[in-house]
Formats: sequence, C-alpha cells, structure tokens
Amino acid sequence: MTLSPAPVSAAGPRPPGPSHHFRFHQSLTHLAPAFGASAFGERAEAFARFFGTPRFLIGQTVIVGIWIAANVAGWARFDLYPFILLNLAFSLQAAYAAPLILLAQTRQADRDKAHAEADALHREAIAAASLERQEVAARESAQLLQLLEQNTELTRLTRELTQRIEMLTAEIHGKLVAGGR
Repeated sequence: MTLSPAPVSAAGPRPPGPSHHFRFHQSLTHLAPAFGASAFGERAEAFARFFGTPRFLIGQTVIVGIWIAANVAGWARFDLYPFILLNLAFSLQAAYAAPLILLAQTRQADRDKAHAEADALHREAIAAASLERQEVAARESAQLLQLLEQNTELTRLTRELTQRIEMLTAEIHGKLVAGGR
C-alpha cells in the first residue's frame, strides 16, 4: 500500500479521497433547528435567542422605564400604580419566553450531543488511520532493514569474490611469468 501525498488546496491540505472530516457530521443533517425548518420555527428560534441579548435587556428596561414614568407623571393613565397591566405583560412574556428558551436549550443539547458523538467517531477514525500508517511504516522499515542486510551480504560476497579473483590473477600471473623464463 502506498500513501500518496494529500492534495493541497487554497484552504490547506485535505485528506486523500472523496471523504473529509465532516463526513461524520453528515448523519446529523436531519437535526433541524430547535423549532423546525418553517418560517415560524426560524422566527421563534430567533426570538428565543434574542431574549438573552443586551439589546433586548436594554430595550425592555427603557420601555418599562417609560411605561412607569408616563403613568406616574400623569402623561398617560392606562396603567396606574401598582401597574397591573405591566405585571400582566411580564407574565405573558414569561409564559411565552420560558417554553421557547427551554425548547431551544433542549434541542441545542441534543445537537451538541450528536456532534460530540460524531467528533468522537472522527477521532476514532483518525486514531485507526494513524495506527494503520504506523503498521505500514513498521512493515516498510522491516523491509528496508531486510534489504540492507541483503545488500550487506552481497557486498561481503562481492569483496570475497574480488579477493579470490585477485589471488587467482596473481597466481596465473606468477605462473605465466615463471613459465616464460
């Protein structure tokens, strides 16, 4: 098995093959937003997320301040002290906000759990691939060691044969020189 280098794109290196690290999240695409994928669901989730923003808290504080100031100063007389209508508005807001927020938190917890499981699968796949690469490297190292040993043996045999050829050449040379006199 040969490992080819990973293709490099403008975003950086990608693993070889058609799959990438998001492949483990593909099984989670069925998880819709907290309130479904309809226009109502999108608006409800956006509204639930808006409840915790500084813009909402500051806006609500300004509106309540104006409400109370207008009624205490006498500019308006629609909700006199003890501000029963304001209390009713807060109760109505809480009655809708609490379920929306709880639904959003529950669904987000489900999505987080599913993504954590996908990430765990991804880490396991990376560990398995790393182990496989280590095994391939160990096999290739063993093959290289075996080839080096064979090369060393061939070099030793070549040296021995060269020495024998030198001895035979010297012996033949000695006999030719001695026989030619």
